[in-house]
Amino acid sequence: MALSPSSPPCLRNLSLSPSPPHPHPFSRQSDFLVPRLHPLVFTGFRRHQLRRPSALREWREYEDAVKRKDLAGALRFLKSIETDEQRDVPITTDQLRGLGALELERDWQVLDACLNADDMRLVGSAFRFLRERDLLPNFGKLSSIVLEGAREVTPAVLKSATGLEVTKLAPKKWGLSGGSSIALAAFLGGISYLLSQEIDLRPNLAAILGLAFMDSILLGGTCLAQISCYWPPLKRRIIVHEAGHLLVAYLMGCPIRGVILDPIVAMQMGVQGQAGTQFWDQKMESEIAEGRLSGSSFDRYSMVLFAGIAAEALVYGEAEGGENDENLFRSISVLLEPPLSVAQMSNQARWSVLQSYNLLKWHKAAHRAAVEALQVGSPLSIVIRRIEEAMSPSR
Repeated sequence: MALSPSSPPCLRNLSLSPSPPHPHPFSRQSDFLVPRLHPLVFTGFRRHQLRRPSALREWREYEDAVKRKDLAGALRFLKSIETDEQRDVPITTDQLRGLGALELERDWQVLDACLNADDMRLVGSAFRFLRERDLLPNFGKLSSIVLEGAREVTPAVLKSATGLEVTKLAPKKWGLSGGSSIALAAFLGGISYLLSQEIDLRPNLAAILGLAFMDSILLGGTCLAQISCYWPPLKRRIIVHEAGHLLVAYLMGCPIRGVILDPIVAMQMGVQGQAGTQFWDQKMESEIAEGRLSGSSFDRYSMVLFAGIAAEALVYGEAEGGENDENLFRSISVLLEPPLSVAQMSNQARWSVLQSYNLLKWHKAAHRAAVEALQVGSPLSIVIRRIEEAMSPSR
């Protein structure tokens, strides 16, 4: 299918422009961390795993780059030591085990530098680097899967497969259902109680309503979202939603820049709504640059978009969030040439929700692990590790 040339599609935080190159902050000294090792069992250990004490400074610089979210510098350093020539080195079993574990731990940390990356190709390089080191065996596990079954997914078919009515999968307006309706009822009840105590709220109420109006117009409701996110049930639901996006994107081979759960940070980074998961699809970007979009790329993008709704439906039996996801889906659907009709968009949305629902159901342990990691504020590297651990065949 082709794309209309009128305007570029509004993708879910896809960055299409490269960032300027960063200067190389690391030196290339390359002897050993341990000056003298008793000659024993292993030889042929990689040069960068045993380095002299000056290499400690290089690793500290690498860790500093991770803390600064300097992905280009951190990744450049890892790749530079990865390509160093091999050299026979005598080493004991305990030293091999300890140094290897330390290096792998540091390799994982490169994912924590992805959040501030302007060039999404660097994020893709970080994921590829770790996959080549066999740290991400499940990344892209389902990227080439052939999705079987009928493309026509009616409301009856969706209910038969999930046990849920279509209305349970539609995003809800704040205050009209679920937890938000309880919060609104509590607020109105509090106002009613204060009025019954003959407390004049008119001056304060006018100020509150004025601030709420300004927040809605100027900040997109960010302040209200920030306050409501402290309510544990709502915070948990948001995390369940975003973990659905993250897991499906990961399984489909879409590199993830990060998961933003703070509405203020989300607003600063241009993410609509209370939270957001930023992912990238290299194949889709290439096709869009050529003015076309294949059916497989559109399917993959749609599945990741609707994975949040599917996750809520799987865990809670209905979805409340996902309005921005639907808006993004519509924005690209109307740019196709010919554009999708309303009926076609509805069918594609139902099909995508069903596929994501099934993927999350099959990988429920991995989704739960991602939720638990995000709930305690873990960085992206830890979240991805928990997913891999949950999907390990040894479990």
